[in-house]
Amino acid sequence: MKPANEIKIAIVSGAFWEEIVENLEKHCVATLEKKGIDKNNIKIVRVPGSFEIPLLVKKLAKENKYDAIITFGAIHKGKTYHFELIANECARACMNLGLEFEVPVIFEVLAVYNIQDAYDRSTQVKDNRGVEAANAAWAVLESLDKV
Repeated sequence: MKPANEIKIAIVSGAFWEEIVENLEKHCVATLEKKGIDKNNIKIVRVPGSFEIPLLVKKLAKENKYDAIITFGAIHKGKTYHFELIANECARACMNLGLEFEVPVIFEVLAVYNIQDAYDRSTQVKDNRGVEAANAAWAVLESLDKV
């Protein structure tokens, strides 16, 4: 694996639940910096909502300069089928893009039935999904270095 200070990470966040994604980003960036990744090598891009995440992931992956792309968002179950459509299509597209461009796409778009669950996962120290995303990106990069 290349030295940590040379690793470039992109973060794409759906801004619909802004406080949640800001917390996820904050914890993720702090964890990446603890691993030695330079903050200047972390690009954060916001899109209106989770459905728009895959398009930005694709644009960033095509640049071929990021070692991993991390996605954040929050999708809350309402009274319609919209929740399932957004969550499923966002997940499927992100997985397909990771495979197509051979870049790790870490998927931490939280699909929750109770919005408090997303707040908990973005603010708590234990089980924080921002920390988890950073650690997952690091682990995948280590694994890729071994093949």
